[in-house]
Amino acid sequence: MISATSFADRDVALFGLGASGLSAAHALLSGGARVHAFDDMPERRQTAASSGIPVVDLKSTNWSKFDALVLAPGVPLTHPTPHWSVNFARQQGIPVIGDIELFCRERKRLAPDAPFVAITGTNGKSTTTALISHCLAHAGHDVAMGGNIGVPILDLLPPARGRVHVVECSSYQIDLAPSLDPSIGVLLNITPDHLDRHGSLEHYAAVKERLIAGSRLAVVGVDDGLSAVVADRAEQAGHETLRLCVRHPVTHGVYAEGSKLHVAEDGAQREFYDLAPVTSLRGAHNAQNAAAAVAVCRALGLTDKAIHAGLACFPGLAHRMQVVGRQGVVLFVNDSKATNADAAERALTSFERIYWIAGGRAKAGGIAPLAPHFPRIAKAYLIGEAAEDFSGVLDGHVPFERSGTLGAAVEAAARDAAADTRAEAGEAVVLLSPACSSFDHFPDFEARGRAFVDAVRRIVPQANEQESV
Repeated sequence: MISATSFADRDVALFGLGASGLSAAHALLSGGARVHAFDDMPERRQTAASSGIPVVDLKSTNWSKFDALVLAPGVPLTHPTPHWSVNFARQQGIPVIGDIELFCRERKRLAPDAPFVAITGTNGKSTTTALISHCLAHAGHDVAMGGNIGVPILDLLPPARGRVHVVECSSYQIDLAPSLDPSIGVLLNITPDHLDRHGSLEHYAAVKERLIAGSRLAVVGVDDGLSAVVADRAEQAGHETLRLCVRHPVTHGVYAEGSKLHVAEDGAQREFYDLAPVTSLRGAHNAQNAAAAVAVCRALGLTDKAIHAGLACFPGLAHRMQVVGRQGVVLFVNDSKATNADAAERALTSFERIYWIAGGRAKAGGIAPLAPHFPRIAKAYLIGEAAEDFSGVLDGHVPFERSGTLGAAVEAAARDAAADTRAEAGEAVVLLSPACSSFDHFPDFEARGRAFVDAVRRIVPQANEQESV
């Protein structure tokens, strides 16, 4: 655990007692702060109190004594309306920060030159974070990975000389980290997402850009227009900037041509690595993730040979293009993490003959942007709240049925895929890539993915939850 000492002997309000909130509370207490914690959910307050965190009713507390409000990233800061705790803090002129900010302050105190890689983007940030960490660890480096992926940042080992922190940052976390200053900042892409929490695409993009603005080395994907503008601005501001691209060559950075990664530097380009044999990094989206990992690992001093070895044995992540079973020509792929159309597009472009399970609680824009990929879809199986809207988009273009539940969708898709005589290269893919959040039927995308795996195992008992494409 990292002790958050920046508020030693001072009073701090803390709202939100999920995993990151509990972690921040314990870090503040360890660092000598007087913590006054609260959550709107009684069961969370009880859990916190039982672990030794002082819980008080912040609605009836005198806020003039507080030096900061530490806010959990899931709590609205600006949109659709600020949470009541944010309003209380602003009325007193109290800064509102999060756990990433507490980490940045401790790093500045303990080891300001220790490598800190921060990764953000609408899509791909978890895989990229895991891939960078994997390559570094495989090469023998001391790596601490966390943030928005897995372990809360303050539960990691403290910053120290020779230790590399590789941290996934959501837009919510960046919004609460005014002094975010990674040694290497990675921005993969910006597409519409979380607009209910940011109000507009412009504000969402501006929040993402803050990570790059504070970094020493900027590594930026330029396949979308918004990110390309961020790269240009970073360069104009004097940051060393490496560009990532999967559509065309770049002059300084890493780009992909199909499965082949190329490094561009000093006015020359050279082929660096062919991802074709690496089944966990299939598709153009994973080529971008791998390009980012190559750029970061080279900047941190890894040899080409060490990076090649790390890429070759990357196992992939659950719920992200994860193969969970095969029966004859039928491949079952769990891409539950695809909670918007842009993420689902990445899976749809990776296979030729797809039995697509989609639906849940729809995001802005729905699935209309996916129309160019409809010819790849043999049939769609619609679930959740979005089924009616999605059926209207697919009608006349893709055969579909309203399956209702995920279990029924898997059963029907498996049956139809097994009977497919047109499967390209002997492969028909039952693909869960919902293009929706899970919150209508499941608490999160992980629970939805596990339900898919369970349904597949009823058909393919030997389904392997760990294999990934």
